[in-house]
Amino acid sequence: MKKILLVFVFLLVCSFETLKAQASVGYYPWSSLLSISTNSRKAIWLDTRFQTNSLFSSLSVDLLPMINLKRGEVVQWYLGGGLRLNPLYRISDADADLITIDGYSINVGARISPLPKNRNIQLALELNPYVKDKFDSGVLKSHFGLVYVFGKKKKEGSEVITPETNP
Repeated sequence: MKKILLVFVFLLVCSFETLKAQASVGYYPWSSLLSISTNSRKAIWLDTRFQTNSLFSSLSVDLLPMINLKRGEVVQWYLGGGLRLNPLYRISDADADLITIDGYSINVGARISPLPKNRNIQLALELNPYVKDKFDSGVLKSHFGLVYVFGKKKKEGSEVITPETNP
């Protein structure tokens, strides 16, 4: 456990400066999910989702590596797969594994930036087929949420002055 925690802290510290400027935070109210992701404008990015409104032993964490299929100014299409972990399951079952794997998912979605003046605010729509860890049951989930992407907003009508364009 100490080794896992040490590796996690090391990776977090090493990537803190990168994540600080490029991360996004989202909330899916009907699914009760809080989402924190790396730079979703890159070709490959990571989305981490935390279950809210649940008992401690049912709190799960989804680790979802995503691949962008198409990125435009308004709509971004992506595909990914993931793993749902339950690090607190040992509260209700002392014989459970240290980190319990709840199941696996495939994610297909779009992030839409509907406001021309602020593309950092996005709507997230997603289909999420999910199967339990033993593949004995599954469900087709859908998610709808609001995402805010941290970073600089583009200013309208501003141009960069370079030595070649400076009069």
